[in-house]
Amino acid sequence: MYPSAIRCAACHQHIYDQWRVSAHAYASISPMFMKFEQAIQSLTRGTVGYFCLRCHAPVATQIEWPRDVSLLEGPHVLREGVTCISCHRVVERYGRVNGERRIEPGNLYDPVVGNSGGQGVATVVADPKKYRVKLSADDPSTGEAMHTGAIQFDQLADSSYCAGCHQVVVEPGIPLEIVWAQYRSSPARARGVSCQDCHMGQVPGKDSGYAMAPCAKLEGRPALPPKKHANHLFYGPSMPLAHPGLFPHNEKSLRWKPSDWLLFDWRADWGAEAFEQQVKRNPAAYAFPEVWRNAQERRDARKVVDENQRLVEVKRRSAIQTMEGASRIDGPWLQTQPRRGQPLQLTYRVTNTSDGHNLPTGSLGAQPQLWLNIALVGPDGRRLWESGYLDGNGDLCDHNSLQVQKGLAPRDAQLFNLQTRFLITNVKGTDREVILPVNVDIDPLPFFRPANVPVSVLNHAPFARMEARSLPPLGSRDAKYRIPGEFLRMPGRYRLTARLRSRVEPVYFMRFVQGTADMERSLAESILDLHTYSVEFVIP
Repeated sequence: MYPSAIRCAACHQHIYDQWRVSAHAYASISPMFMKFEQAIQSLTRGTVGYFCLRCHAPVATQIEWPRDVSLLEGPHVLREGVTCISCHRVVERYGRVNGERRIEPGNLYDPVVGNSGGQGVATVVADPKKYRVKLSADDPSTGEAMHTGAIQFDQLADSSYCAGCHQVVVEPGIPLEIVWAQYRSSPARARGVSCQDCHMGQVPGKDSGYAMAPCAKLEGRPALPPKKHANHLFYGPSMPLAHPGLFPHNEKSLRWKPSDWLLFDWRADWGAEAFEQQVKRNPAAYAFPEVWRNAQERRDARKVVDENQRLVEVKRRSAIQTMEGASRIDGPWLQTQPRRGQPLQLTYRVTNTSDGHNLPTGSLGAQPQLWLNIALVGPDGRRLWESGYLDGNGDLCDHNSLQVQKGLAPRDAQLFNLQTRFLITNVKGTDREVILPVNVDIDPLPFFRPANVPVSVLNHAPFARMEARSLPPLGSRDAKYRIPGEFLRMPGRYRLTARLRSRVEPVYFMRFVQGTADMERSLAESILDLHTYSVEFVIP
């Protein structure tokens, strides 16, 4: 009753190829989401129910998939996150937030929902023999199965449709998703630009119109003339951390169970020709799980992994293009003349060139990071000074870094980071940053929080709030640095290198939800480097 996107690919391969690497397709297969949702369930003792799954796994929500059973053990459509029918089988307008939408149950032949009137579908349905399609499971013909109608649903092309999942508030004053609120008051909305115009147009992140393409192909040929094509990659900055056998979605991967894929060591080059030749020469040196003992099985699985990694690179390029199109670095402007042995003061300016929402935006529950990385390279080619560096765990070296806390890494006192944080006012002290709002005092000294409303009613810590550090639409902020004179003692040509770096969450948050070491490595590999450039100056 809930068809998989793979069924839709038979006629809509172009759209499927875009969608299968998107953040929507990743929503429920994400290992970070699974860990985060489990942590929330544990913290709330299960009282959160389907709250997170409403947006991340709407089909699982609708069929009331048991919360004590992994999504990996269910039908493939559960792992498709925001799959085709999550949008194209919704017919009821919904004006609220927090993801409560109803998907119309139905098989592949039942009508789908679109915003163009359904004339194309009607043309094909009117002459099934010409287009070689079948409109019923009882049809004995060899034609391609297709839906029998299309229902026009205008909200699907309106930004308000996106609000259901992109404006999520757990409690008053504690938003997790705030994109809709930012967009609602933005210059982009004022001039009539929709979310779809930037995130589904022909240029990532820009309202530059739409491409033209046939909506469907039958037997490899366009069924009807090209029409406005909305790109289903849903441009954004997120990068997948999942095992490449599980994501992007690939019908060839279904030959193995998700639990089998999690045993496949793709990082060790299982299935690659060089690796398999080594195994052949010395088989006793290798021990494989039962499912992967056959060399041909490993080779076939490697082909899926390689194909999926190529698809992820397509996603990476679009993510970089999206972020670079929405941001700019200017500078450096030197406030002092470069002199030997003297400190150098300089300024960079970071600008949000998008007029649609803040930079960064998205899920503040995961606390996405966007920071400035500045490095000084000396005349001898050595890196002398840096801000925006990472510790040995991959964390920024602020007070959240475990290595900074233990004295194993120097604190980055000049860090420029646009990450929004949760804050709790401790009443007896200053604001304290925490990973998540919790309704207990984080000071070890016993203390009862005075509150007009009991915690049992308020459901979060009194005085908890979000501190927004992101840049508003078209806003900018200066990053000021002071390079100590001890790094400028050598005469010659120096180089200042700048770049913005982006990732979907910090390592310390991943550790809070008990993420794995491989997740941490994938997070490090997923960092996007933006606007990298250098300028030089000479100290005589």
